[in-house]
Amino acid sequence: MAKKYNLTQALLFLSHFMGDIHQPLHVGFTSDEGGNTIQLHWYRQKSNLHHVWDVLIIETAMKDFYDNSLEAMIEDIQRNITDIWSNDVPTWEKCSTDDLVCPVKYAQESISLACKWAYKDAEDGSVLEDDYFLSRLPIVEKQLAKGGVRLAAMLNRLFDPKESQTHYTEL
Repeated sequence: MAKKYNLTQALLFLSHFMGDIHQPLHVGFTSDEGGNTIQLHWYRQKSNLHHVWDVLIIETAMKDFYDNSLEAMIEDIQRNITDIWSNDVPTWEKCSTDDLVCPVKYAQESISLACKWAYKDAEDGSVLEDDYFLSRLPIVEKQLAKGGVRLAAMLNRLFDPKESQTHYTEL
């Protein structure tokens, strides 16, 4: 008997996981639950480091630079993909001939960013303000761009008519 899979649900999971693996603290340290146990202040607001990277950097950028418009922020990131990051895009799209290796590469990139940027200067009880925000926002925006480009590339590979027969039989 053939197995039945819900393609919509599978695509939702894939897009969610692709986003998660590009958020550096989603591959952070288990000892602090990816920054969830690092209690601090984001400006005057109590928070934890994980929430800063999941939500607050983006919300602050939208408020400070994009007139609270998610659409404007997305347009800016898209513009960066086609302009200042355009030379990087081919390397973001290509992982290897073995798609199973790709998530490992993405996770390695993210943990490196977590160590270099997310955890740096973010100890328990610290107050994160403009210095932290302005130096981390470019990292967050580039990770959002990488995740989107890589998701698109993966979907293109999955749904390529030449490849689709192989992929669908694996599903």
